[in-house]
Amino acid sequence: MTAQQKIFALIMSAGLFLIIIEMVRRRKLAEEYSFLWLLTGIGTVVLVLWYDLLEWLTYLIGARTETTTLFIIGFVFVILINLHYSVKITRLASQVKDLAQKIAISEKKSNE
Repeated sequence: MTAQQKIFALIMSAGLFLIIIEMVRRRKLAEEYSFLWLLTGIGTVVLVLWYDLLEWLTYLIGARTETTTLFIIGFVFVILINLHYSVKITRLASQVKDLAQKIAISEKKSNE
């Protein structure tokens, strides 16, 4: 990885941290979700600064280049985020259904 690539990755990671902290501060992002994104930023910094780890991961998964490893890690992260949101949406849909049924029962009782 060239020095220019390392600097770019570190600037992007620092920017990610600042954006996440500002979104949490303004209550646009819940703390529970910010944890996942902060871990992403930390992971990026670790892989940039500890290049031997990235090379080892590349060898471990059998990828040809380090950029492929980064792409695979990013892809897995996106899949895990989507899975997490799917679980959340399923839970919220169930809660909405239960609330709608309770309101319907309550309205039925009040009309009698």
